[in-house]
Amino acid sequence: MTEYKIALVGFGGVNRALAQLIAERNLRWQQELGFGLKIVGVTDLFLGSVIDRNGLDAATLAALPTSKGALAQLPQGSAEAFNESVIKQSGADIIAEATFTNPKDGEPAATFCRWALEAGKHVVTTNKGPIALHAQALKALAKANGVSFEYEGSVMSGTPVLRMARQTLAGSGLVGFEGILNGTSNYVLTRMGEGLGFAEAVAKAQELGYAEADPTADVEGHDVRLKVVILANELLGACLQVSDVACSGISAITREDIERAKASGEHWKLIGAARREADGSVRASVQARLLPGSHPLAGITGATNAIAFETELLGAVTVSGPGAGRIETAFALLSDILAIHTSSHSA
Repeated sequence: MTEYKIALVGFGGVNRALAQLIAERNLRWQQELGFGLKIVGVTDLFLGSVIDRNGLDAATLAALPTSKGALAQLPQGSAEAFNESVIKQSGADIIAEATFTNPKDGEPAATFCRWALEAGKHVVTTNKGPIALHAQALKALAKANGVSFEYEGSVMSGTPVLRMARQTLAGSGLVGFEGILNGTSNYVLTRMGEGLGFAEAVAKAQELGYAEADPTADVEGHDVRLKVVILANELLGACLQVSDVACSGISAITREDIERAKASGEHWKLIGAARREADGSVRASVQARLLPGSHPLAGITGATNAIAFETELLGAVTVSGPGAGRIETAFALLSDILAIHTSSHSA
């Protein structure tokens, strides 16, 4: 049985949920997947850092208070975030990077990934920023150092759209996709369809934790634009920059617009899409669109995400599932670790 030593960079909802899963399911994973996980380091800008090469208790970490400097409560812990030390000197085989997404330059997450890859450590991340902005450089760095760089959770959380499209749709002639890739905006549109105004629906989303205090990235399409760049570059062979994707959101849609659409059997959705044109170029966009009731994405409601892949051999293949959530996103990290394990044991 293989044991991977793992260091957690960022200890918000996602990596804390991974620690919880390790506490609850490590023995089961050893039996079912052929490997277990040992946490040897944690670092977080707010909580501090801790290293223990012999292994930290996952349950204790999962139950740690969310107060500033809380990791200093642990033996060998510090209120200061020694990010580089945890990444390079904890003895970890795998770095799980789950810090906040910076849509402008991908930092500091991109640097955390780079440090790990340069040190010959595998990286699994749920962070859209480094992938949308620096994927090619980071993948090249991983290859040069003989390690893996995995990021399944960067698009639809635990719903495996990247790996599924690459593996199970290989050879199908993938030519494009259309997706509902932001649960917050879809929840807002769903509630507006139930009679709420835009501001009321956003407030409900904030109450439930779907939307941040500043919901701009969600409702104006900026979050979706990063995901469209990732999908187009990964699956359609594009070389898009974020600025190449035309982007508009849902804030201009009124309750009256929703009612008129409903009367016609149509549905407003925020759609991220890309398609390979006849000349080989890839055109991508994010915009609110009016979908007929027969469209595969028209019936997707609430905070659910979905994507319809357009293929030459199968037509539209639609996948739906959770696009957010602590446990769901932590599962994406596990699926990436499983991919690393499978690759290393089939070589």
